[in-house]
Amino acid sequence: MKQLLNPIKIVRHLKRFIVTVSGLWLILLAAPTYASCEGCLCPGDPCQLCSLPPMESEPPKPDEPEVCARIRAKVPPTSAQPGSNEYFPSLDRSTAACVAEGGDVIRNRRRSDEFPARFYCKPPIPIQR
Repeated sequence: MKQLLNPIKIVRHLKRFIVTVSGLWLILLAAPTYASCEGCLCPGDPCQLCSLPPMESEPPKPDEPEVCARIRAKVPPTSAQPGSNEYFPSLDRSTAACVAEGGDVIRNRRRSDEFPARFYCKPPIPIQR
């Protein structure tokens, strides 16, 4: 008599099913990584951000917005590393200067070569009438 349920075939089909489902799950998890970049922390610096606090190792950009120049004038660039005692007062002053100038403070959670700082100031967008 022929056996209806062959355990070897069942295991083989189950393995294929698990591998297929796992592969599809990984593709779905990785899809946001490949999505087009939206927002200010995209390559090319579409919002003309300036790092907070201003750093000595980062010279001013040639097309730097006026807000960033005013923040640099109010808060001198620092060489303090994030987490040091000198870093936090400079960060506080530069954040206050950014908000006082009408800018928005953006936290950078995914640092890259183009955006190494933890915080950035987004200059206000002029309203055109």
